[in-house]
Amino acid sequence: MKHSNKRDILLRSVWLSVLCVTVLWVIQSAGVLFHLPLNTLGIVPLSLAGLHGIITAPLVHSSYEHLFHNTLPLIILGSALYYGYPATRGKALAFAWLGSGIGVWLFGRPSVHLGASGVAHGLFFYLFVIAILRRDNRSTGLMMIAFFLYGGMMMSIFPRDPQISYEAHFFGAAGGVIAALLFGKQDPKPLRKRYYWESQDEEDPVIGDQWQSTGPEEPPKPSERVGGAE
Repeated sequence: MKHSNKRDILLRSVWLSVLCVTVLWVIQSAGVLFHLPLNTLGIVPLSLAGLHGIITAPLVHSSYEHLFHNTLPLIILGSALYYGYPATRGKALAFAWLGSGIGVWLFGRPSVHLGASGVAHGLFFYLFVIAILRRDNRSTGLMMIAFFLYGGMMMSIFPRDPQISYEAHFFGAAGGVIAALLFGKQDPKPLRKRYYWESQDEEDPVIGDQWQSTGPEEPPKPSERVGGAE
């Protein structure tokens, strides 16, 4: 892949992630300006009335502050996913989204759960696990960026603050891990740059194939010497 193509794909990845997060800000702003009951789009565990929240809960947030905390993780992790895994990015997002929602609906505490933090955790754990499975330079680089910025997500899947839905984090992370295990090898690995000294077909311009000699030549037998007497 040429550098210009890589740059174009990276820019497209960032812009798409920014566009998706912008939609979340528009929804939040509409809810505040028009006093819309956005919390009705959240997940209410084990309630048929809150079942639709499996799909809609990541689209709404309890406040601007809540949305602000999810904005950069969604942009960075979403860009990394879109850039690095074109064949499986949709599957990874779906598993993170639905895994978080279904898990919260089945096992969440009695409350209204909303926000996209579960999806963000799913993307992080997908990038983390798939890099371990693939071990190519691009996957490792994307994982290191994600871990350096958001390695704290490894711990936020456990209970800490009663106001935070750790269940969404945990089951979103589980969805990301499952997606990585199922689809981790579907994306083609990037071609590895080979340097000239790695080629086994090229001979040294000085010694040629003389290195293949097994040892010094044996001296000729007496009977084979030119002019030798019997």
